Amino acid sequence: MHQSFIEFVLQDLTKNGSSIEHNTYILPSKRSGVFLKHHLSEILNKNIFTPPISSIEDFVQEVSGLKKASNIELLLILYESYKTLPIKDLDDFDTFLKWGETILQDFNEIDRYLLPANEILNYLKSIKELDHWSLQPKKTRLVKEYLDFWENIESLYHDFSKRLITKKIAHQGLIYRIAAQNIAKYTEENIKSPIVFLGFNALNSAESEIIQHLLAHTECEVYWDIDLYFLDDPIHDAGLFIRRYISEWPYYVKNNPKGIHNRFLSDKTIEITGVPKSVSQTKYVGEILKERAAIKSASSDNLAVVLADESLLFPMTKAVPTEIENINITMGISLKNTLLYSLFVSVFELVEDTTNKGWFYKNVLNLLSNPYFKIISEDSKVHFSDNIIQSLKTNNTTYVQPKALSLYLAQYDIDPNLFPDEAMVPNSIIEYCLFIISRLKEIFQKEKNAVELQYVYTFYNLFHQLKTQINAIGFIKNIKTVHSFFKQLATTESIDFIGSPIGGLQLMGVLESRTLDFETVIITSVNEGILPAGKNNSSFIPFDVKREYGLPTYKEKDAIYTYHFYRLIQRAKNVYIIYNTEPDVLEGGERSRLISQLLTDHNLKSVVSHKIATPRIHIEPQNKEQITKTSLLLSSLEALGSKGYSPTSLSNYIRNPIDFYKKHVLQLPDSIEIQESIAANTFGTIIHEALFLLYQPYLGTILNKESITLIRSHIRPTIKKSFSTHLPSADTEKGRYLLIFHVIERYIQNFIKMESQLVEKHQIKLLHLEERFETTLNFNEISHPITLKGFIDRIDEFDGTIRVIDYKTGNTESRDVRIKEWEELILNDKKSKAFQLLCYAYLLNKHNGSSTVTAGIYAIKNLKNGLLQFSFNNNPIINESVLEEFQNQLKALIMEIYNPEIPFTDKN
Repeated sequence: MHQSFIEFVLQDLTKNGSSIEHNTYILPSKRSGVFLKHHLSEILNKNIFTPPISSIEDFVQEVSGLKKASNIELLLILYESYKTLPIKDLDDFDTFLKWGETILQDFNEIDRYLLPANEILNYLKSIKELDHWSLQPKKTRLVKEYLDFWENIESLYHDFSKRLITKKIAHQGLIYRIAAQNIAKYTEENIKSPIVFLGFNALNSAESEIIQHLLAHTECEVYWDIDLYFLDDPIHDAGLFIRRYISEWPYYVKNNPKGIHNRFLSDKTIEITGVPKSVSQTKYVGEILKERAAIKSASSDNLAVVLADESLLFPMTKAVPTEIENINITMGISLKNTLLYSLFVSVFELVEDTTNKGWFYKNVLNLLSNPYFKIISEDSKVHFSDNIIQSLKTNNTTYVQPKALSLYLAQYDIDPNLFPDEAMVPNSIIEYCLFIISRLKEIFQKEKNAVELQYVYTFYNLFHQLKTQINAIGFIKNIKTVHSFFKQLATTESIDFIGSPIGGLQLMGVLESRTLDFETVIITSVNEGILPAGKNNSSFIPFDVKREYGLPTYKEKDAIYTYHFYRLIQRAKNVYIIYNTEPDVLEGGERSRLISQLLTDHNLKSVVSHKIATPRIHIEPQNKEQITKTSLLLSSLEALGSKGYSPTSLSNYIRNPIDFYKKHVLQLPDSIEIQESIAANTFGTIIHEALFLLYQPYLGTILNKESITLIRSHIRPTIKKSFSTHLPSADTEKGRYLLIFHVIERYIQNFIKMESQLVEKHQIKLLHLEERFETTLNFNEISHPITLKGFIDRIDEFDGTIRVIDYKTGNTESRDVRIKEWEELILNDKKSKAFQLLCYAYLLNKHNGSSTVTAGIYAIKNLKNGLLQFSFNNNPIINESVLEEFQNQLKALIMEIYNPEIPFTDKN
């Protein structure tokens, strides 16, 4: 491999007579320092004490004499300053969090770039005054409060800064401003050895001032890691900042810049590949790693995978092949992207949504179903999590009382504190979260699970900080505010992985690659909006103001990532650049302009290749699922035949034999779900039962206007009774169940109204309601009898003709009950309703010998078409010949079910 930048710096220092073991080294990051120590140990052939090596942030913090405050401290202190402003209606802390982080970032930028705060904040106030949206001479209260805030923004800045300095803490920007003020005194009192700055690119104003002071007053060297190819190009963004320093710093009037090299056009291959979707990129990287691991001369010690989109970290770790023995992850993962974060979000949502009826079932299920809560459950004497979930579903419990769950746990000698108290305050919910963390800690310590303990420890620190700060202040009064604060902090805090940074495959983000060089580099997600990041408006300071005062805009931020991109590939011999060919809103935009630059650079034409990768897809013909009828299965079918087939079960077979096998032969239960509203089958059951209860007193009688009037008067209490039977926890006095109650009431009223109109012109006598009929079928081809059974919703006599009636609450049309060919009954599952009606007519015939009947369906949701009658070739009469034809089809169907040569085959 070519000489790395750090090796070049050390050798150049040695060549120029510098005693490299006595220098102080300042680098962009702590990680760079690890590699610097490694290279020092390889160059020096003697034992030495490690020279001072520091990141720029640590060095500046030392110069300032201030300690960097945590994000929690900064937001709380900023809010304390905000409360001192002379504004009539101040935002509560929860609302403040929505804009406080942005103000904090703006203050940070103002200080890092040493801007005159008074000027820029007054300028900002004037802009807001011009921008306000009220055209009326007299400002509204909303506009006045908005402008009052900007009127006092300067006071907020100064009060906030004063409070921080009093506490000897600060945000990064204030640390830099104070360090720039202190650098002269610090230089005089503390700097005794030469200082070497190496690997820097985009300096803020404070860093620039500090470095320039040291160049002028101490033995100081600055090594820029920049290729002449970019430096000499006046429009190339990779050299934007360093060109600016060389042309503007007084030091370079008499001195030449150091570190400049000419390596970019050295021997290398650059392979650009488009891969569809983000996760597919990680799989493609896995293939590259596998190929490189197979090359004997290739070592994973000089290989880096750089994730421009850091959310791909987890899928990338899964995609690394087993051939790669050592892997070092040098990037942190945001707490918000961890599964443990979701556990605490579930806790907050559970407590926040508590009503006088208890906890909403969805929140309880979310908590109980969380993998971490299940770990606690599995470690207990009883696996209570699954038991409670099953109980809630079985009883259709939509609201859960906290005390009921605590009593359940106490019954099995399990700590009842595992469920939070229903009346929680900010302190108690944090204590509860810490209690959950302590339980997880005990479990993972027993398992010696270091990774999970790292997660648990990080969240312990976060909640402990929250607890300390909330106890120290008095303005956080409710759970919602703590929840918002927690979410805000989880976005900014991260978990760092610990590994060996020198050896093995390096898995890192773009910023972690600063000053580091690798022989083989793989960069993913090189798309617009990711690399470079594009425009970001998380600031109250307008673009033109930033440009006027020298604050970085998206132009400068793009240049930063352009520099890092080209710096990564300038010394590498093998470069793989991967982008997403099918991005969406969440996955960046089209391929990056950086790729277009490489593809159009005539100097790179011979070394750059471009291709689109598509996954290898091998489609095997999928055979339909089949279940062979073994002797054991045939025995089960014999038992099922003895027990009895319903028209619905036979219709299920016609629709799909596999479903029939699973539901009726194996008797697999349907999954139970809590009915937050009402399931279609429960809706239908309530209507069926209500109609049965309403008409039951009039069995055997002829319906008339008086009986219909009496039936109508009982509709509401009858529906209530049916609701209490099938949905005992449903409150029909309010909410969605009230609406459902009224819908059912309207359907039944419409049915009674239709019946009322019929009894005025026709004679209707009720014969049977919800009556069970069954008959035995004996076929010579089958050695055992077959039972056919079914419940018929209603049988009546209509002007002397017996009618078989079925109620349907689903969608039903007249074509569903009309047939033209008898084979349709068992070949076309869309004729299942006609099949069911004939089954009912057949059962009635076997029961009382009725030779001529009609059969039909009342579609409860659409009664305007009246009774939808079965018909064969438009003839609605069901007589002996019709039933004989039906029996032939029924026999053919049952013979097929029992034929050992015909397997159950999936029709889907």
